[in-house]
Amino acid sequence: MEKKATSCTAILVGKNASIDGSTIIARDEDGYDGINPITFRVFPAKDYTGEHYVSSYNGLAVDLSGKGCRFTATPAGVDKKDGTLESGRWDEQGINEYNVAMSSTETETTNPRVLGHDPLVKNGVNEDSMLYLVLPFIRSAREGVQRLGSLIEKYGTGETNGIAFSDKDEVWYLETAGGHQWVAQRIPDDAYAIAPNNMCIQEIDFDDSDNFMYAPGIQEFVKKYHLNPYPGKFNFRKIFATEDEADAYYNTPRTWYGQKLFNPSIEQEPTSQDMPFIRRPEKKIAVEDVEFFLSSHYNQTPYDPMGTYSSGTPDEMKRFRSIALDRNQSSCILQIRNDVPAEYAAIQWINFGFHSYSPYVPFFTNVNDTPANYAYAPEEAEPEKSAYWMYKLLEVIVEPRYHEFINEVNAFRDQCQSYAVSRVDAITAGAAHKSGQELINFLTAENEISANHTTTSARKLLNSLIHQALLNSKFQFERGDNL
Repeated sequence: MEKKATSCTAILVGKNASIDGSTIIARDEDGYDGINPITFRVFPAKDYTGEHYVSSYNGLAVDLSGKGCRFTATPAGVDKKDGTLESGRWDEQGINEYNVAMSSTETETTNPRVLGHDPLVKNGVNEDSMLYLVLPFIRSAREGVQRLGSLIEKYGTGETNGIAFSDKDEVWYLETAGGHQWVAQRIPDDAYAIAPNNMCIQEIDFDDSDNFMYAPGIQEFVKKYHLNPYPGKFNFRKIFATEDEADAYYNTPRTWYGQKLFNPSIEQEPTSQDMPFIRRPEKKIAVEDVEFFLSSHYNQTPYDPMGTYSSGTPDEMKRFRSIALDRNQSSCILQIRNDVPAEYAAIQWINFGFHSYSPYVPFFTNVNDTPANYAYAPEEAEPEKSAYWMYKLLEVIVEPRYHEFINEVNAFRDQCQSYAVSRVDAITAGAAHKSGQELINFLTAENEISANHTTTSARKLLNSLIHQALLNSKFQFERGDNL
């Protein structure tokens, strides 16, 4: 199984822009097609000294050293019968034991002129390896930017990507360009940023090391090859990005919709390629707001592909690439709270399947294991054992009868969210008088309870929908119908 990540959507929120003072980085992971089994796992701390890492995806070889900390991740599921991963690690999103979060990656594109001067590197540091090579070794978001940047400079990359980092204080977004160029910007504490599949970072202030980092030779590279169309300033997006018609219909509408949610007073066109990367929201942003955005499909606009013809024309409903679509695989909201002790401040909210139908489940990350059905996702469909496949089955059942089932699905998701909020409160209270291994064991057990409850609720929903579908088949014939 070759994994190709071609379409994801991300949102980053500074601590003063969130409703509770948390930092948040979050991303939908969308695959190349509708199937790409995903798991949720925790990897223990270990000494990496002497490890010769080789990517089974593209052959990247890196000699590692030093002690690495424990971290969570959402890696690819098993794709061979013997349990190995021939398609690579693809750890994607997680939080380490120092409460540093990393989300990798948001697939982007570099324009052809830049690629002519700095081609992509076939066996460079790509999405499949990034989190494993960085997250175990960092103690802050800033360190994450520095470590990944140095790896890109040394080994190059075969992709153009955006990568998010956060800790309790800072949120950073790093973007690569060509084979070896990169920049990173800190998201202001009172701001949020939305990243679809195009380059986002705009003006770079090379004298502001508090808020910008970059490859050491990037200015000389741009000057040498006459790449800057606007002398006197350095707009990373304008210099390195593509800005074609495909971007206007595939990418920018997602930014438009997110900014419409959080800055409704601002009028913009969905196809505008000049929308700012960073905005100050008109209201504080909650986890529920992030969930809504990441599972949205241009709701209550003419562009909703799940709407009705009364809300938009057939052309409008298919005009733009939706955030929620069949290629949704997993969605993670990485939340670092600032109003509780560090030992239980980090929560990884996980949604598997089609994000408009599935719930987000809060998993505390200071743990030594993950629930069995979240850690298992084989190549073959096994909804009884795998959370990934259970929620993919929900997608199969709901999609053909969307308007018939969506109210019941939405009620299920609302109930799960209320339960999730209550669980965060209860687990936080229960953790207050625990420490060390006792606390880790407690959080691990409580995550199991949260997962089991939500899994049971999902199975009840599936049972209800299956019965309704079977009892309302269009292919019925009663004796006497033609009499």
